[in-house]
Amino acid sequence: MTYQVPTQDVRFVLRELADLPGVLALPGFEEVSDDLVDAVLDENARFVEQEIAPLNRAGDTQPARWDDGVVHTTPGFRAAFQAFVQGGWQGLPHEAEFGGQGLPKLLAAPVTESINAGNLSFSLCPLLTDGVIEALSMVGTPEQKARFIPALLEGRWTGTMNLTEPQAGSDLALLKTRALKQDDGSYRLSGQKIFITYGDHDMAENIIHLVLARTPDAPKGVKGISLFIVPKFLVNDDGGLGKRNDVYCASLEHKLGIHGSPTAVLLYGSGKGDVGEGAVGYLIGEENRGLEYMFIMMNAARYAVGLQGVAVAERALQHAAAYAAERVQGNALEGSAGPVAIANHPDVARMLGVMRGLAEGARAVAYVAAGYRDKAAHAADEAERARCKAVYEYCVPIVKAFSTESSVEVASLGVQVHGGMGFIEETGAAQYYRDARILPIYEGTTAIQANDFIGRKIVRDGGAVAHAQIAGMRATAAALQSAPGAHAEALSAIGARLDAAAQAYESAVGYVLGHVREDVRGVFAGSVPCLMLAGTAHAGWQLGRAALAAARALESGATDAFFTRKIATAVQYAAHVLPRTGALDAEIQAGGLADRYARHA
Repeated sequence: MTYQVPTQDVRFVLRELADLPGVLALPGFEEVSDDLVDAVLDENARFVEQEIAPLNRAGDTQPARWDDGVVHTTPGFRAAFQAFVQGGWQGLPHEAEFGGQGLPKLLAAPVTESINAGNLSFSLCPLLTDGVIEALSMVGTPEQKARFIPALLEGRWTGTMNLTEPQAGSDLALLKTRALKQDDGSYRLSGQKIFITYGDHDMAENIIHLVLARTPDAPKGVKGISLFIVPKFLVNDDGGLGKRNDVYCASLEHKLGIHGSPTAVLLYGSGKGDVGEGAVGYLIGEENRGLEYMFIMMNAARYAVGLQGVAVAERALQHAAAYAAERVQGNALEGSAGPVAIANHPDVARMLGVMRGLAEGARAVAYVAAGYRDKAAHAADEAERARCKAVYEYCVPIVKAFSTESSVEVASLGVQVHGGMGFIEETGAAQYYRDARILPIYEGTTAIQANDFIGRKIVRDGGAVAHAQIAGMRATAAALQSAPGAHAEALSAIGARLDAAAQAYESAVGYVLGHVREDVRGVFAGSVPCLMLAGTAHAGWQLGRAALAAARALESGATDAFFTRKIATAVQYAAHVLPRTGALDAEIQAGGLADRYARHA
């Protein structure tokens, strides 16, 4: 089916939930008008629908291929990337100093979502390039920024993140790649990196790898890791390309999904370049602080992968909804003159409602977080910047984990809506399920996000941000339960479920804070349920706020069915998804006992 960017919902969330007016009023965004926002969203929708989305199927059936160290991307990807570059999409959220457009992250978020929804495999290349730009802009030297960032922003070069090695997955303390300092201040790197997304390709003239490695006298563990810039082609002083560096693509992985995205095995120091043995690299910042620097890129990528979850969920939802509206089978339970579209059957309606609630709830949580990020960077008041920074950092693991886990559920439900046809590749529903499955693993698994959420986001500040979020939920629940008008019954029902979810959330946070010192294993045994409880509650909160805004619009005379659907989506989510928070809280409370017995199983 043809993908359509959900621009009406995007605009609604931006303005009603994520405080776009407040963001545009921040210092630094004086020239960003509502008209500019609308123009960017409209052009992005046109670009995605006409040039990116049509390549999605080709990326799945005609994957990137390896030929003696050279990678050829899916037919059409290279031309689409050039169109992406010419449209200026890579530089949208980056600072104008080196050629970016300096637009708010809140505007970049829907742009990123739609490109991912159009073609997840394609979008991974600019996603990683964004991370490289952000890392270099924050910790690179002035010379490194000037040499590398402009070409990355222009899309002439792309970027990658090189962490994982065969023996070191998530445990980066086990990294073995070596970096030897040379007399000219550069380093020579040797080692192997795996799972490197777009580690080699034919869409740009150069690739800038950010590589974690150890110097010979580095301390053991993560404290001995340094970060290096390793270009595929060395860069001359005049900015032109020089010799081929000693980094070689040994193979591409054969994967469950995202077939169009080349996932490379890279060899550093194999002697296959033009610079002698050892890949030439340049230290970023100080030695042994590489993991700290890489986390700048990692956090940017984690938020972006969360948007990928929103994107795949939206595309799977659209696919399933279109099929359910067209597929005629079975009479209506209440009686009908003949077979009806399956969308009319209660359980199909339930599945579509859950899919829509998860997709739209995750979108709202992600956009609201982006608004906090803009305020953290641009608010005039220092205390407000600090508050917004804390909220944004709290939300990042929620955005990453909840959105990606939800995308798998939504894509799976999409297959179910199709019935047996969903299991047939030609219908296209299965691709979303296969593509989505990597997202809860990418850039730190859900468990890694959950460990961060417990340790750094809840325990570190004694639950201060968590309790502030819960208070916001309770205020919305009260407003829903007291709302007057034609939709009072629906809003009250949503409010009651949201209030119960807030109670479960508070109970879980209380358990974590009360038991983390005496039973750390038991608390972390429930870390993923805790993070999913938070995500489920946050999405329900935003959907409740959306229902209130939609009801106000209808009470003011709006007739667009969009507003009625927003209330219906919140009702479905409150009925079928928010009750999960109670079960997740019970799971968290039982984590300690379960963990003790798990060790004897």
